[in-house]
Amino acid sequence: MTRHALISGASIGGPALAHELDARGWRTTIVERAPALRDEGQNIDVRGAGRVVLRRMGLEDAALAAGTTEVGLRIIGAGGATVAEFPAGENDIDGPTAELEILRGELSRLLYERTADRTDYRFEERIRDLDDHGDHVTATLANGERIDADLVVVAEGTRSRTRELVVPEVETTELGLVIAYLTIPRTPDDDRWWNWYHTERTLGISLRPDNHGTTRAMLSFLTDVRGLERLERPDQVMILRRTFADAGWQAARVLDALDDAPMYLDAVAQVRLPRWSTGRRVLLGDAAWATGPFGTGTTLALTGAHVLAGELEAHADHRVALERYEQVMRPFVAKAQDIRPSTIRWVNPSSRAALAVNNGAFRVAAGVQRRLGALTSRLFRPPADAVELPDYPVPAAVPSR
Repeated sequence: MTRHALISGASIGGPALAHELDARGWRTTIVERAPALRDEGQNIDVRGAGRVVLRRMGLEDAALAAGTTEVGLRIIGAGGATVAEFPAGENDIDGPTAELEILRGELSRLLYERTADRTDYRFEERIRDLDDHGDHVTATLANGERIDADLVVVAEGTRSRTRELVVPEVETTELGLVIAYLTIPRTPDDDRWWNWYHTERTLGISLRPDNHGTTRAMLSFLTDVRGLERLERPDQVMILRRTFADAGWQAARVLDALDDAPMYLDAVAQVRLPRWSTGRRVLLGDAAWATGPFGTGTTLALTGAHVLAGELEAHADHRVALERYEQVMRPFVAKAQDIRPSTIRWVNPSSRAALAVNNGAFRVAAGVQRRLGALTSRLFRPPADAVELPDYPVPAAVPSR
């Protein structure tokens, strides 16, 4: 009898899990609150274990072809002068810009296209309630429909509203870093570098290339005020205009685009839970383990989907499979979440002296990198290889339905 998984969330982790389960003979249904596939989003990188997963899924070449074309990170100082440059890594681990750098929306699209003909996608829908009967779970959707499944997976974001139906005792740690992501018109002066500028008031402005002929901008700042991500867009825009009004460099250009630019604003946080599953209900991705600002979210989502599917295939008892899933993923998550508040403050200086120290450190690091190569690339190296990825059997191709 074909097993059925109901998955909440159609970003990265959900479709990746659908792909992996489908290849192993499962039937999959994905519900998503948004009215359609979300194509907005920032540059994300896929490194280490995540890159291995894409390779095993047969998606690595397509993801590389859809890359942003970013060639590296350039630190910008006062007046727009270049402080330091860090070229993109030449492998799947090193450098601030990974070899596989892609827009979140592009990777989501690739995963959707690989699964759309075999997965039942339900947009503008969500899970309202779950009833775990022991041998199956009955999900009640917002429209009143009831769906029976062998497993329910919540693969949502940091602020997941469905998570409490799986594990209610969530611990969310706000890191005080707020980032607004925008897509703005490209100008002739824009290049293929990630240009990153900071003031001495924790204000950061980034401009990054994409493969759509536009530029991805980020406005970031540290604040003790909580809940900005829940405000309506006009209020968020007002805060950004006031905060960055005299920030310098390209601030005026980004602010001028605020009225029309696609934008979302996020307050960066970490999620820590005592467990990721209850019965036949399990969490995946940021809903389970949001790590914060340093580039491991996509890799963790892909890896978690691969591990969960592999363990479900290896163990007929779902309890054993879900326990093994946690055993494999916990060390990886723990390393990714090992972010000291001092590191966030260092990256976002709050005084002229701190900014000068930062820029001096970047100059030295860039100079050493030119001479010693990969040795200093660890300055920007996320723990993407911190998981020992089991060698799950690659399923045979499943005939089209």
